[in-house]
Amino acid sequence: MARVCFLLKVRADRVEEYRAAHADVWPEMRQALSESGWRNYSLFLREDGVLVGYLETDDFTAAQRAMEATEVNARWQAAMGEFFESLDGARPDEAMRPLTEVFHLP
Repeated sequence: MARVCFLLKVRADRVEEYRAAHADVWPEMRQALSESGWRNYSLFLREDGVLVGYLETDDFTAAQRAMEATEVNARWQAAMGEFFESLDGARPDEAMRPLTEVFHLP
C-alpha cells in the first residue's frame, strides 16, 4: 500500500469558503473516491491556506486515473479550482505532487 501526502495552497481570502465546501462533500464524490481506491483520505488546512492532503492507496497513479474518468470528479474539480493559488491552468487534482516520505513510525 502506498501512503501519499501532498501540498496545495488555498487562496487566503477563500479559506473559510473552502472549509465550508468540505463540510458536506457530495455523496457521489465520496463514493467515487472510495471506488477509485482512495482510502483513509484526509485534508488538513492551515489558516494561511496551506493544504496538506494524505491518502492510502494500492497504486496512486491508477487511483488518480480512475478518478479522472468519473463525471463527478470533473464537476468537483471545476467547483474547487477557483479556491487555489498557483495551479497554472491545471485542475487541483492535476496539481497534486506527492511528497517523498523520509520517515514513518508504524
